[in-house]
Amino acid sequence: MLRQVEGSRAVAEAVAMCRPEVICAYPISPQTHVVENLSQIVKAGELSPCEFVNVESEFAAMSVAIGASATGARAYTATASQGLLYMVEALFNASGLGLPIVMTVANRAIGAPINIWNDHSDSMSQRDCGWIQLYAETNQEALDLHIQAFRLAEELSTPVMVCMDGFILTHAVERIDIPSQAQVDAFLPPFVPRQALDPDAPISIGAMVGPEAFMEVKYLAHAKQMAAIDLIPEIAADFEQAFGRDSGGLIRGYRSEDAETIVVALGSVLGTIQDTIDELREDGMKIGAVGITSFRPFPLEQLRAALAHAERVVVLEKALAVGIGGIVTANVRMALTGIVLRGYTVIAGLGGRPITKASLRALFLAAADDALEPLTFLDMDWEIVNRELARMATSRQSGPHAENILRDSGPVAAGPV
Repeated sequence: MLRQVEGSRAVAEAVAMCRPEVICAYPISPQTHVVENLSQIVKAGELSPCEFVNVESEFAAMSVAIGASATGARAYTATASQGLLYMVEALFNASGLGLPIVMTVANRAIGAPINIWNDHSDSMSQRDCGWIQLYAETNQEALDLHIQAFRLAEELSTPVMVCMDGFILTHAVERIDIPSQAQVDAFLPPFVPRQALDPDAPISIGAMVGPEAFMEVKYLAHAKQMAAIDLIPEIAADFEQAFGRDSGGLIRGYRSEDAETIVVALGSVLGTIQDTIDELREDGMKIGAVGITSFRPFPLEQLRAALAHAERVVVLEKALAVGIGGIVTANVRMALTGIVLRGYTVIAGLGGRPITKASLRALFLAAADDALEPLTFLDMDWEIVNRELARMATSRQSGPHAENILRDSGPVAAGPV
């Protein structure tokens, strides 16, 4: 049923229709509306049996999810930014124990300095913690991916995080096709855990493992992700047949078949990229895009096939690996091993900075002329950066960067430097 609804509300309703038995919640912007809506659904008796657990921290939220999943309950939670970092130890425990928890990550920048707006710093920091990572381009896909995530997690007995851009998607109100409970029930079978704590059949979960077996256990987590490379497209195909729309999968191309320049990106920025590509195509430029939905596991072969014919690849990233540059780029380069083409990394949108069609158009035209630096920072104010670098060079006590740059750029009143 088509409804005008906020992205967070749509995700909450989709999660509820997946019938979780335990929901662990600690609010943090911009994730809060998801768990608030779920709490209202549970309180109204629309989701039963389900225990909604208000916890005291994100670490506690993931710990409760681990305990619930270990007893055989379908478990769900959500977080963002510093909240994700606070639960890092438990994230590794969830994946190491092979527990099929589903979690929403409402992507938000990581401080310092404090910033509540969107980029991908949070989930990218946890790319190697053993969780499958799926990135939504739209709110419709965010809803769809959550339904697919429960099936994927429970088939493989491994945790899945669905990443959706904070505020850009979570707080956007738009028309979304909300499925019926009957449709979701037909697609997602009742949860039958591969492992569960049972007093009548005692087992140990999370026992100490020494050098003689630790590598083998870690490999099995890797093997599950490799199995997901085949399973994710299968689930997406089943979803399309059941719900009548193409959603999910590993990667998705946009006007890329004959493109000389291909842009690779994740998340909601793909919409702006596609609009810019349409305009450049009208001007005769052979340009296309490939959106990555599954970042973990990373679809090396599929991406290689999608990019192999291009002359150049521009990887647009909403996170920065300090000291090296691109995170997604490193994975793309692995996919392209042995293929000679020109590659560029563009860091954009950090801390919620707008990524506009005008900036993208200029960027893509420069890329087509091979006039980009290997590492480019889109819309960087180099005058302010250079002023701070000069301040550091002339004064040992140059002060904190964030406050100095705010004074230089004008948002706060000028003070002593």
